[in-house]
Amino acid sequence: MTQDNAETLINLLMLFALFAVLAVWWATKHGGRRGRIAERARLAALTHRSDRAELEDASEDVGFRTRLLRRLARIGDKIPLFDAKYRLKLQKQMVRSGYRSNVAVSILLAVKFCVGLICAALTVMMGSHIPMIGEYPAARGIAMLMVFIVGMILPEYVVAFRAARRRKAMAGCLPDALDLLVICTNAGNSLGVSIRRVADELKSICPPLSDEFSLTADELKLSGDSTRALQALAERIDLPSIRALISTLTQSMRYGTPITQALRTLSRTERLAHIVSLEEKAAKLAPKMVVPMMLFILPAIIAIAAGPAVIQLLAFVAGQ
Repeated sequence: MTQDNAETLINLLMLFALFAVLAVWWATKHGGRRGRIAERARLAALTHRSDRAELEDASEDVGFRTRLLRRLARIGDKIPLFDAKYRLKLQKQMVRSGYRSNVAVSILLAVKFCVGLICAALTVMMGSHIPMIGEYPAARGIAMLMVFIVGMILPEYVVAFRAARRRKAMAGCLPDALDLLVICTNAGNSLGVSIRRVADELKSICPPLSDEFSLTADELKLSGDSTRALQALAERIDLPSIRALISTLTQSMRYGTPITQALRTLSRTERLAHIVSLEEKAAKLAPKMVVPMMLFILPAIIAIAAGPAVIQLLAFVAGQ
């Protein structure tokens, strides 16, 4: 057997070992009678959902992106490696990132699994060229498992980064939204109408905050339970300032105090906090510029100032 054939066989054995580990993991997490009953119930629900999706595919002409997302959702539903608690955690992250679809979690799970498999396959194929690892099959197998785990974690970090950036954008526009709420409540509008008007005004300024306010206004109009709708808004945005706003509005409605005065006080507080945050960032700017100046600007200045003298000194030494 040649060396290339031996490396190919080792790579296939590593991939087979990866799938074997996944199969053992599934067997240990979903074994037993209760696990089989839950699995059958889940498969029955997935079959019903798949049949309905196939009817929708046949009834309407969908694009490639829509078909791809539906395929990923079906793959994510059938992956047995993630329990309900973990799926609920991912659902909260997806909602905070702006993805409210029912299949968003399934698509994320499918993407996580596919990215992990692709990274593991690339590690197996390119493992023989990695220094200090390619010579040892056991080290390559460990590297394959580590890269598979890292590949499954990366999409979740991307979602968390998007959620953090979205929260930062909403935090910057929140003082303006509070000022608009004060104006709307001063005009005699109710809370639901005021939130709807603010959402319409913020549509071009801050689309994420506008979407959240629009959804809250719809919940207030349909359910009528203002406390639950406001708490859902605080859970989706997950900002201390938003939680302070929801707490203020809830206490005002509970004790009958004027909402306008509470919103005006909160708006003034948030505006002051925003100004303090900007001043803090401006104060941190000078120390942050020291290292780039020392690394990139100071050497050039030294070269320009001392370059001619060094050249003349070298010429004088060479002449001697």
